[in-house]
Amino acid sequence: MDIPDDVIEAAIRFHGHSCPGLAIGIRAAEVALRDIGRADDEDILAVVETDMCGVDAIQFLTGCTFGKGNLIHLDYGKNAFTFYRRRDGKAIRLVTRPAVMGPPPDNTVVALREKEAAGKPLSPEEKDRLQEAVDARTRYVMDAALEEIFDIQPVSTPAPKPARIMKSVPCEACGETVMESRTRRFMGQTLCIPCFNVREQRW
Repeated sequence: MDIPDDVIEAAIRFHGHSCPGLAIGIRAAEVALRDIGRADDEDILAVVETDMCGVDAIQFLTGCTFGKGNLIHLDYGKNAFTFYRRRDGKAIRLVTRPAVMGPPPDNTVVALREKEAAGKPLSPEEKDRLQEAVDARTRYVMDAALEEIFDIQPVSTPAPKPARIMKSVPCEACGETVMESRTRRFMGQTLCIPCFNVREQRW
């Protein structure tokens, strides 16, 4: 692990807790920092194909953030992360390998997860057993070689265009201002997306 322990602890505090998903993001950020660099400006861009916990680690550690426009979320439900460096066109895509979490959980842990998901209370002993399983998977991800966690491939397609500042206009239904590129036209009106969706459903 090339990221200092105190920085990892700061990433955990930023996210709120330690878990296997955050660990995946930490290790993805490790690859990005090693091969692409840190985003002190918008030269470096991350495209994430999931909204899982690891995205917080990628934001915190790489400096790619939604606010700067150099973190793009694609809602594909994949643990896949692409990092671009605009100045020289270098880019890599990381996809988690099928065995990223280590050996499958035993039947007891599976039953406890199902019980928790069903909203049934767990005993203190059951909570401890489930937390032990989570901690073991987190340690596995943090300790494994990067090549065991990810398939890492170069990317030949160009980076998405930099974020642009667009004109804002008022929605003719709610009156709230909205970026012009996100408006919709309906029955002669310029609408924000929520108001458009309401009118489309009524129509």
